[in-house]
Amino acid sequence: MPKLGVNIDHVATLRQARGGKEPDVIEAALICESAGCDSIVAHLREDRRHINDNDIIGLRRSISTRFNLEMSMNCEIVDIALKIGPDQITLVPEKRQELTTEGGLSVKKYEKKLAKIAELFNKKGIDVSIFIDPDKDEIRSAIYIGIGVIEIHTGSYSLAENKKSQKKEFNKIKEAAEYAMSNGLIVNAGHGLNYTNVKRIADIKGINELNIGHSIISRAVFIGIPKAVKEMRALISI
Repeated sequence: MPKLGVNIDHVATLRQARGGKEPDVIEAALICESAGCDSIVAHLREDRRHINDNDIIGLRRSISTRFNLEMSMNCEIVDIALKIGPDQITLVPEKRQELTTEGGLSVKKYEKKLAKIAELFNKKGIDVSIFIDPDKDEIRSAIYIGIGVIEIHTGSYSLAENKKSQKKEFNKIKEAAEYAMSNGLIVNAGHGLNYTNVKRIADIKGINELNIGHSIISRAVFIGIPKAVKEMRALISI
């Protein structure tokens, strides 16, 4: 049974729409924990469009489950993360103009830089994950530089417009996950997963954790955070 990580970025997005203090990100995280999630995920972007520095300080102090900080390779963000000390970092690509993360980070392209960043966090006992596309070459590069955890980008699967293309994208994810696990990697997955498409990914044997944010927060607008988290938890546990 996969674990569930809840990304709370879009609670902060709603707060930023008015520039005030509501809704409170920390309160949302604590409610998610009470509802049964296994980790809290937050992305500290370079432009601070939603989650900000005070949020991650508060999250580190307040939550009792694992804190997974998504972040770019930017030097300032790396320094902040080292000071905060989350349980895990997930390194992701980042573009200022994108609405949301558009794909995986190329380990092949940034092997040396990623290896140096990973070493900094490993020395502090912080787990390092890299968000990558379902590509065996990228997985081999992750293995080469000593990465023990990956998160497979499920965006193309989630955006597939018909059953044929969705099946094609699913098979890429399944094959990549099985290849990574056969080489000793812990495999997580996420991006675009929702209440209608998550089950198939959750059923991949050995998947460790699914990180889901937008669909849970969107559902919570109608039924509340506790029920939205519990519904997702039930779907991936069946």
